Formats: sequence, C-alpha cells, structure tokens
Amino acid sequence: MESCRATASANTVIVLDFETTGMSPDYGDRAIEVGAVRLENGQVTGRFQALMNPGRRINGFIEGLTGISNQMVSAAPSCESVMDQFADFIEGYDLVAHNASFDRRFLDAELNRIGRDYSGEFACSMLAARRVYPDAPNHRLGTLVEYRNIPTDGTFHRALADAEMTAGLWVGMLNELHGRYALESIPFPVMQGLTRVPRAGIGKYLERVRDE
Repeated sequence: MESCRATASANTVIVLDFETTGMSPDYGDRAIEVGAVRLENGQVTGRFQALMNPGRRINGFIEGLTGISNQMVSAAPSCESVMDQFADFIEGYDLVAHNASFDRRFLDAELNRIGRDYSGEFACSMLAARRVYPDAPNHRLGTLVEYRNIPTDGTFHRALADAEMTAGLWVGMLNELHGRYALESIPFPVMQGLTRVPRAGIGKYLERVRDE
C-alpha cells in the first residue's frame, strides 16, 4: 500500500466541494450539496453534482450565500442516498478541496452516518496555493480564480462550480511547478508535503524531489 501511495499522481484526483447548513457537523450541520470533478492525467473525465435534503432548515444567511433554498432541498434526495452514490464515485481516488479541512469534516461525518468510508487521502489546494502563489492578494478561491485567470461563469458557492474552479487551480499549480522546477511528474504525496513546507524551503524541497 505504501508503494502505491508513493506513486499516486497528483494530476489524477477527485476535486470536491460541499455546501452546508453551517460550519461544523459537530454542531449538527449537514451537507446540502456536493459537487466533484474527476481528473485523469489532468483532464476532466467525470463530474458529480447533487442537492440533498439535510432534514433541517437552511437559515437565511446560507440561502443568501449559496442560492440554495429550503424549497429546493425539500424535493432533493436524502443526504444518505446521495452520499452512498458519492462514496462510489470517489472510491480509489485521492481527494483535493479548497480549505480541505472543512470539506473533509463534512465528508467524514456524512459517510460515517451510512457506514461508508474512502481509501484516498486529502490535499488542500488553498494551502498549496500559499506556497505556489505567495504574492496573491489572498488565497480565497475567488481571488485566486481572478489572479490566475481561471475560466469561470461567475458562479460561486455552488458545489460543482467551486469544484470546477478548484480543479482549474490545481492543474494550473501542477503545471507551474512542472515548469518552474523541471519536474517530470508530481506524486500526490509531494503536493501534500508541499503544504507543510515553510515558504523559504519550497525550492530546496522540490529540487530534492526532482533529483531523487
């Protein structure tokens, strides 16, 4: 298993995003939408998007932020039904999200409710962007989309749209690192490690990866 992880490519992943009723499943918040993009060798080969009924009301702030109304989710399938399908979609892939700690908490909580799990590992595109684009005004997704001219239809805070933009950011960062450090390939664990390297040590870290 360890050798398989070491060779997993960073450009073959699933990029995901959740919209939720609040900030934490520990306080009873639930997912209301999930969106995901499957990348194979840097190319989009699949998408997943579904609204879901959280079994509780969406407050006015979340409705205003996302545009997802109580009426919309009342007609949607249950979280349990959607997440069972989503578990099948992500199985066998490493996972990427912008501010991944947030999305991972909800993924774990919702899958735990139905007794499902996943085999992949997570990387955070926001933390990676702080290393790759240190001069960006900030590292929110919307700012980075504008900073790097990532294609967008202007929709934010809807799960599939955010996942599409994050996928564009992720592939752009991989291409940037390929060019900047002459890397032949970038294993997924290298991108995970990059998020933990101090900014001053990024060059040496990636040069060592290249030379190994």
